[in-house]
Amino acid sequence: MADNARAKKLADLIREVVAQKLQRGIKDPRLGTHVTITDTRVTGDLREATVFYTVYGDDEERAAAAAGLESAKGLLRSAVGKAAGIKFTPTLTFVADALPETARTIEDLLDRARNSDAKVREASSGADYAGEADPYRKPGEAEDGDAAAE
Repeated sequence: MADNARAKKLADLIREVVAQKLQRGIKDPRLGTHVTITDTRVTGDLREATVFYTVYGDDEERAAAAAGLESAKGLLRSAVGKAAGIKFTPTLTFVADALPETARTIEDLLDRARNSDAKVREASSGADYAGEADPYRKPGEAEDGDAAAE
């Protein structure tokens, strides 16, 4: 087993090499400028690497980019092998990153919470306190029940 620092260094190198190769070295029109490599993870034995990517566009462009990455997998792996200079080049697996969809879901939930807060604020704008404005006792003040007990 390799140590985690070595796996992290290799993951960073793979992310950089794959991103540069996608930007400059691969002429596939499906992998235009709308594919972004977001993260890379390497297993502890340095045999497998998972490359996370996002695609700017609709579902059709995402499917085309996935097919383009699968077809360029061998070329990208050989570029990683040349750059890394290690005994065994890890196999590459490309996974679409769910980060944009998750961020969109969180934004929608925050918008709903803001709208709900605004409705509560509007409903309570003209309301009065149920008791007094300041419900706490102050030192030196006696309540009605305290004065009767003495």
